[in-house]
Amino acid sequence: MKRDRVRQLGQLEAAVMQTLWDWDRPASVREVVEHLQSTRDIAYTTVMTVLDNLHGKDLVRRHKEGRAYLYTATLSREAHTASLLGQVLSTSTNRGGALLHFVGQLSDEELAQVRAALAALED
Repeated sequence: MKRDRVRQLGQLEAAVMQTLWDWDRPASVREVVEHLQSTRDIAYTTVMTVLDNLHGKDLVRRHKEGRAYLYTATLSREAHTASLLGQVLSTSTNRGGALLHFVGQLSDEELAQVRAALAALED
């Protein structure tokens, strides 16, 4: 995967990826369409095109089962978010300063999670 090329997802791409991340299993276009139709009017061909585009961007992998493709996310939601954060930080001339400002906006609970993650890395 071209991790340096991960980008913010469009609204429909995000909805499709959220579905795949929530399900954490391979899913067909039809399943994703049926799920999305519970909150919006959307065509099968639209979702098929979005999944094909996500596949072209290496955000999902697919394998054929019978006549249909099944799609699975290539990155976890957390890994995708981390890649986006890394890209944003790379645009700063002072990465450490940007990180300090970011950390300064975290809640006490989030700070505790960061501390625990850093402690785990040191072990």
